[in-house]
Amino acid sequence: MQLSTFASSRLTRALLGGSALLALAACTTADEPPQDQFFDSLLAHCGNAYAGEVTEGDEELDAKWIASDIVIELRECSEERIRIPLHVGEDRSRTWVLTRTQNGLELKHDHREEDGSHDPLTMYGGETFSPGTASSQSFPADEYSKQLFAELGSTASIRNTWWLELPDENTLRYRLVRDGREFQVDVDLSQPVEAPPAPWGWQDNYDYRQ
Repeated sequence: MQLSTFASSRLTRALLGGSALLALAACTTADEPPQDQFFDSLLAHCGNAYAGEVTEGDEELDAKWIASDIVIELRECSEERIRIPLHVGEDRSRTWVLTRTQNGLELKHDHREEDGSHDPLTMYGGETFSPGTASSQSFPADEYSKQLFAELGSTASIRNTWWLELPDENTLRYRLVRDGREFQVDVDLSQPVEAPPAPWGWQDNYDYRQ
């Protein structure tokens, strides 16, 4: 898929040198564990909304995403959890939930129906299995997610690994990777945008663990 002007501008900034990475590092404490540095870098954007777009994907499978305005919002933040609604056009069904755990970081996908109830395919994701770096964290599908995918017939997703990355100070990158499938959204952190309406079911701060 040909990269857009947005993606090209990201590449241009990356080629400007190491200044962006140095600025990102300055936002965190060098002796912090990498996962804490990553989490704290996101906390610095709490309360802001940002625009993004698909920079890698399948033209058919991801047609809606490619054609839509994508906006994320770091809407709810604490020292333990960040909730990030993801708006794809008028679809307000998705929220990324990034949580500190005893072992590292956990990423979950909270999916809702328009009436606020949980979609059958919800709260899937995984937990980090390595320290990662201050700019890159990976989340292989956990057992809950694998069982959910199997029960709902999404067996290909059992092999999913999700990534959250900060390739430079102006970009948050979300990636989904498995054999034969790669999907990527780059979010421009350099310029906040107007926040969309609250995502569906936002008033329900429900945690899937029960």
